[in-house]
Amino acid sequence: MRNEKILIVEDELQIATLVKDYLLASGFVAKIENNGNKVTDIVKTEKPDLILLDIMLPGKDGITILKEIRQFSDIPVIILTARIDEIDRLIGLDAGADDYICKPFSPREVVARVKSLFRRTQKSFHDVQIKVGDIILDTSRRFLIIASKEISITPTEFNILKVMMPHPERVFTRSELLELAMGYDYEGYDRAIDSHMKNLRKKIEKTVPGRIVIESIYGTGYRFNS
Repeated sequence: MRNEKILIVEDELQIATLVKDYLLASGFVAKIENNGNKVTDIVKTEKPDLILLDIMLPGKDGITILKEIRQFSDIPVIILTARIDEIDRLIGLDAGADDYICKPFSPREVVARVKSLFRRTQKSFHDVQIKVGDIILDTSRRFLIIASKEISITPTEFNILKVMMPHPERVFTRSELLELAMGYDYEGYDRAIDSHMKNLRKKIEKTVPGRIVIESIYGTGYRFNS
């Protein structure tokens, strides 16, 4: 029996209700909010386990909300957007989204993506730490630790590191990272990895300036430096 709480932030009531019904039928607890101005406070007080976040909303737009949430929480977020242009998807991922779904979509697809993201965010009770030099990935608390400094990371960033860290110096292609870290491909949209890497490297640089932990290999992908 599932009991994860899903916050559906969507102003089109018909779409929101349909998604909610499918989530409830799958055992989730679901709530709808259609006013962008209220979302950040709801997340702080009710602490949902995952957010389905539309970009176009009354009040604050989804990107603004996502940036606010990322100031205090790494809760999994899937953005919902009717926009099909690549730059709009990149903006959402750059702001810290874990995944995106483009409208029109099937509610079954939404449920499948939600379940997939929860599988990827399940805490490990076996491999407590992955260590490379003074860099530690704490799999129980889902924190990255570098030189004894903790870095809060999103579920997607965690899974990318979980793939790369056991194989320092190996170059991973974007497609490999999508498949191994995400569990499926983004319909061939491998630039999604670039956005997650950009955010992860920014966090590392802010915490330990000058450390090049993840190196971009031109024309190929990324390498975790030991």
